[in-house]
Amino acid sequence: MTKHTVLQSYISKNLHLKNRVVMAPMTRSRANNEENVPTDELHGIYYEQRASAGLIITEGAQVSKEAVGYIHTPGIYSKAQIEGWKKVTKRVHNKGGKIFIQLWHVGRISHPDFHDGKLPLAPSAINPNRKSYTPDGFKDTVTPREMTTEDIDRTIQDFVNAGKNAMEAGFDGVEVHSSNGYLFHQFFTKCSNVRTDNYGGTIENRARFFFDTLDAMKKEIPEQKIGVRFNPSLHSAMAGITIDEETIPTFEYIIKKLNEYDLAYVHLSEPFSDVSEVPHAVTEIAKHFRPLYNGTLMINTDFTLEKGNNVINDNEADLVAYGKSYISNPDLVERFENGIELADWDSKTFYTTGKEGYTDYPNYK
Repeated sequence: MTKHTVLQSYISKNLHLKNRVVMAPMTRSRANNEENVPTDELHGIYYEQRASAGLIITEGAQVSKEAVGYIHTPGIYSKAQIEGWKKVTKRVHNKGGKIFIQLWHVGRISHPDFHDGKLPLAPSAINPNRKSYTPDGFKDTVTPREMTTEDIDRTIQDFVNAGKNAMEAGFDGVEVHSSNGYLFHQFFTKCSNVRTDNYGGTIENRARFFFDTLDAMKKEIPEQKIGVRFNPSLHSAMAGITIDEETIPTFEYIIKKLNEYDLAYVHLSEPFSDVSEVPHAVTEIAKHFRPLYNGTLMINTDFTLEKGNNVINDNEADLVAYGKSYISNPDLVERFENGIELADWDSKTFYTTGKEGYTDYPNYK
């Protein structure tokens, strides 16, 4: 029997993976303790169960208290959080797995309830007009506070510190979350960034905060241990992001410029929704951006085993990240290997607390 392409090893200058199946980063809201610390009995077991993946990318971990925007999400800015993550990485490594942590700042998607009444930070004072899931339930988002250059400098340092903390916690690398309508993405897009300083206006200026952060991080941790994630064709009222005539050129500029860096990978998402009728959108992200980037390219969003094989066989990507199918199939790789039907997930328990819908999905044998 021919081995599926996604199950073949992947060896690049910066990554040595036993297969090309990646566990995608997914918010799960299980750090329901006062300090938002990942726990051995929940997070540790959850990621250990999925260690047969070529690479695990954790849920987004906020880089500071300012960065939080959802209840019960873990952080990577305190000593207690570092110690919690150490137990997670040890479990994964003991199973022969590799694990990156996703570094996260939600920007304007947050709510004052998370910040002692203070406004969340954003590139510009523009309300995304969506709902924020706070400790007291869903509330309308507010008009955020436009970041000063001092705020930007402090946030860059938060990402640097988070990267150093991740290395201390034993992670194999970090992924900078620059996607899905969160802080960096908010700087990229004209619908959320109307600044007139060096961080707004032109494509180069709107990408500056991201590259300033990347440049600062690589001085403190090896850039070979840094991955980045983007969602170029995100067009979503839920995220407060719309596509315009400069959206795709902005991401083209970013992806091309990343060839100047020696990163672990670039992680792209296919459109979350049908954008075939959306002006200026790109419907096939991997195919469009693959020629622009010389390094390792990872692709994500609604991939099956067959689609994963095809996108690699067609040389449109090197790695495939699987999301919801990894929630309900901790042994996803083994199921792919043995032709076992995948178990269905229960969306009602995606963001609840405790082990139900988290660590209680069984292996097929």
